[in-house]
Amino acid sequence: MVRVSTRDEILRVAAERFAHFGYKGTSLQDIAAGVGCSKATLLYHFASKDAILAQLVEAAARELGELVARLEPLDAAAAQAAAIDGFVDLVLRYRREAALIYGGIPQFLQEPAFADLLPLTDALCAALAGRSDDASACVAAKVVLSGIVTVVIDEDKDPTELRAALLGVARRALIHPHEKD
Repeated sequence: MVRVSTRDEILRVAAERFAHFGYKGTSLQDIAAGVGCSKATLLYHFASKDAILAQLVEAAARELGELVARLEPLDAAAAQAAAIDGFVDLVLRYRREAALIYGGIPQFLQEPAFADLLPLTDALCAALAGRSDDASACVAAKVVLSGIVTVVIDEDKDPTELRAALLGVARRALIHPHEKD
């Protein structure tokens, strides 16, 4: 039998509570009670609720940074296409983490521990919008970003089928919004 560490159990319970009650609606005491430990034990492993959330989203945030870095040297059209593919793949790989990051925007990004995510999210939205200053392109990018996260969290379809559907919808909404496939 594999024994789960207290630290891993804290992360598991915190992810469940954040998903169900939101970041702001979950206290350290709620997490500790869910784990079956004291708040002092929880604080031995994590300095704060922000530290728990940061650990939960660390890998996804790192990959988001890598995606944004890959988009920077590309022209607008290539960056848009790469942003669509890259974001869909990232969200499919990190469903829970994406829900934590993007489910709580803008509240989540206002937390000091996550200030680095706001510029990454802005850069991703700019790439999704084809680096356009047009307000409708920027709104469409934000809608697509939020929609992808929402659909992926609630959808139990085969990942390959879901990926193809998400890419098709995102491309229609962002690249050629007035054309039919």
